[in-house]
Amino acid sequence: MKILAIESSCDETAAAVVENGRKVLSSVIASQVSEHIIYGGVVPEIASRRHAEAISGVVGQALSQANLTLADIDAVAVTYGPGLIGALLVGVNYAKSLAYASGLPLIPVHHLRSHIAANYLCHEDLEPPFFCLVVSGGHSHLVKVNSYTDYEIIGKTRDDAAGEALDKAARSMGLPYPGGLNLDKIAKDGNPKAYRFPHPRVDGSPFDFSFSGLKTSVINTIHNAKQKGEEINIPDLGASFMNAVVDCLCSNTEKAAEQFGFHKIVLAGGVSANSVLRRRMNEICKKHGWSLYMPELSLCGDNAAMVGAQGYYEYLSGNTAELSLNAYAGLSIDESPRNK
Repeated sequence: MKILAIESSCDETAAAVVENGRKVLSSVIASQVSEHIIYGGVVPEIASRRHAEAISGVVGQALSQANLTLADIDAVAVTYGPGLIGALLVGVNYAKSLAYASGLPLIPVHHLRSHIAANYLCHEDLEPPFFCLVVSGGHSHLVKVNSYTDYEIIGKTRDDAAGEALDKAARSMGLPYPGGLNLDKIAKDGNPKAYRFPHPRVDGSPFDFSFSGLKTSVINTIHNAKQKGEEINIPDLGASFMNAVVDCLCSNTEKAAEQFGFHKIVLAGGVSANSVLRRRMNEICKKHGWSLYMPELSLCGDNAAMVGAQGYYEYLSGNTAELSLNAYAGLSIDESPRNK
């Protein structure tokens, strides 16, 4: 089964053709980073307009790279949430138009589910059930993946996501957008024990995360140093802050996996590209004898190949949509598309 997939949840306009949920026939991404960098972050209105300008060409290029036409496609999959609502609507409406014009089934795909599915493209042996840490700019979740379309949230952030905290901390340090990526680069030369940061816990919810206080702590560290005229070692500060964030992520993941008896651990989301997180999770899994699955770096960020992978399993589960499909800025990973 060949699925044409579309992704436009944030600032990447992407299209791909994926066969049987595991084989990427083509993958095209039009990035807007160079435009948003002057603002220090994504501007939703600009992102939406750029999606509208790029989407037709990106979809055509994905079909061309796969040496296929729309007549060779079996279904159209699209990210319908969560994300920036204007950006999502561009992809959803374009996908609905393609489905209507071609008579193909329309498959709604949850953005976080597709991030998890990126691992199916990299690991042929990976099958549910498994335990997954999904960590991105907007989300930090611990999820029991019971089947390809059955998810149970075990823990999540109560405030900021880990990726958001990394991005804002990087901006406070004067690093350019995208903050998390540049923080990872500069922290390689830093001492992770040079600065001490708190490791927040959520009372009564041992697997939930909280990063807002951690983010405030690094901002206060910078402000206090400036007021005293003290010099800040940015690589040391970045390495110390990143170490604290990763400590929180890894600690909760390890505790939850032990409690629920999982031996297959999966990383997913944009922050799964973070070098410290990947190294630390590898160390933890080796210690316990667990299997660790991580997406290739090229599939950690937003892309349409992962949408096509998850779309295949949504289709097999009967999760298709009518042309009345809408986009949703907020959408829980454990909510079935059939309920929308």
